[in-house]
Amino acid sequence: MYPQQIIDALRHVRYPGTGKDLIESGMLEDDIRISGFEVSFSLIFRKENDPFQKSVLKAAEAALQTYVDPNVVAHIHVKIIGQKSKVESQKTDSPIHAKHIIAIHSGKGGVGKSTVTANLAVALAKAGYRVGLLDADIHGPSMPKMFHVEDCRPYSVEIGGRTLIEPIEQYGVKMLSIGFFVDPEQAVIWRGGMASNALKQLIEDANWGELDYFLIDLPPGTSDIHLTLISELQLTGVIVVTTPQPVALVDARKGVEMFRNEKVNVEILGLIENMAWFTPAELPENKYYIFGKDGGKKLAEELHVPLLGQVPLVQSIREGGDEGMPIVLQEGHPAATFFDSIVQKITHNL
Repeated sequence: MYPQQIIDALRHVRYPGTGKDLIESGMLEDDIRISGFEVSFSLIFRKENDPFQKSVLKAAEAALQTYVDPNVVAHIHVKIIGQKSKVESQKTDSPIHAKHIIAIHSGKGGVGKSTVTANLAVALAKAGYRVGLLDADIHGPSMPKMFHVEDCRPYSVEIGGRTLIEPIEQYGVKMLSIGFFVDPEQAVIWRGGMASNALKQLIEDANWGELDYFLIDLPPGTSDIHLTLISELQLTGVIVVTTPQPVALVDARKGVEMFRNEKVNVEILGLIENMAWFTPAELPENKYYIFGKDGGKKLAEELHVPLLGQVPLVQSIREGGDEGMPIVLQEGHPAATFFDSIVQKITHNL
C-alpha cells in the first residue's frame, strides 16, 4: 500500500454535515503511516461531540477495505481542532480594499495562465468593474508586455502622510509587476524571502484604491510566494488554469489539493481548460484535440469543482498577448466570447 491509495479511498466517504468527501473537507491529517496491511492516520473534527464522528470513522474503515484491500487493518485517530489553521490565524485586515480577491494559479508553466489572467482582467473592466492586477510571478513577469506598458515606470504619491506606489493603468486595469522595477534583460535571481518581501511592498505600499476585483497572477507551481500571499490577503478564492494534456493535469490536481489543504484552506472557484482544441481559420467547423480531449473538464468533475470554461488554441489570442492587446479588446471577436463567458460565470457565482 501507499498513501495515495488511502487518500483516494477516503474520497468515497462523505461528511454528512457538508456533503463533501473527507479529502475535500480537509479532514485528513498529514500523518498517514503504513506497515504491511496496517495503516494509521488521523481524521480532523471541529468539535469534541461531533454527531457524525462514529459513522464517519466506520465509513472510512469500510472504504479502505473496499477500495484498497479487504485485509486492511485501520487505526484511525480523532483530532479535534477548534482553532483556525496556522495560515488563517495570520490573516489580518486585508491591505487591499477589494470586494473579491482572486488568485489565478497553474501547476506548471506554459499552460497560458498569464494570457488567461490578462483577458479576464480586461473583460471585467469592460463589464464596468474596478479591477486591480498584481503580477506575482517574480522570476517571469509577463503582464507589462501583455498590456503593452513595458516602458512605463510607476511613480510615488503622497496619500494620508504615506508615500505609495501609483499602479500603472491600462485598458481600465490598475496593475503592478516586478517587471516595472528590474532590467527586462536581466534574470531576477532572488531567494524566496526577497521575492516575498517585494510582493508585500507591491501589495501594502501601493495606491490601489477601492476595487471590485483584485486578480493575482501567481507563479506556476507551489512556493513561498503562494504562502506569503495567502497569509497577507483574505482570498475570495483561486482559479486553476490547465491544458487537457495529462502532464499538465497532474500538476493542476496538486495545485487544487494545495489550496484545499486545511493549513491553506482557500476555496477553488473553478477550473479553466486552456488550449482545449484547435480550429483552423479555413475549417471553422473542425476541432483538433492536439493536447487531448476534455482533460480539464474531466478533472473538474472528478475534483468536484466548477468548470468555468474551455478556451481553444487560437492564433489571435497568442498574438494579442504578444502585441500587448488582449483579445477581449476586440469587440465581437469569436475568441473574445470565451473569456466574456467565463467572466459572466465568475461574477454570477460570486
